[in-house]
Amino acid sequence: MADASARPWVLAIVRNTAYTWLRKNRPSAVVVVEDLESVETASADTGGPDRETPETSLIAKTDAACLQAAIAALPTAYRETMILRDIQGLSYREIAQVTGVPIGTVMSRLARARNQVIRTIGRSDS
Repeated sequence: MADASARPWVLAIVRNTAYTWLRKNRPSAVVVVEDLESVETASADTGGPDRETPETSLIAKTDAACLQAAIAALPTAYRETMILRDIQGLSYREIAQVTGVPIGTVMSRLARARNQVIRTIGRSDS
């Protein structure tokens, strides 16, 4: 470890080096700005965190394809129940009427379908 008396010298060297760098690299012209906020707003990147980029678009397409494949791999009864509920927006009672099964069966098929899709997608992510 360095001697405590050497610390002020090191700090002085760093300080002087920084000032020398600033003198060499600082722009020579000084710009006077009345409204600094408007300048910052104009020069700010307008792309927010929700802006779609080619990368986010590709990720979304890949995720959608993975989800579609996982749903397609479900047994027919599970797939039918999941599509009627999560895509078509039918109630449990309506699904029971359409498929001709009790509401309890609709609920268990939907739970099993969702769990299987989650497991399938989880395996494809790793």
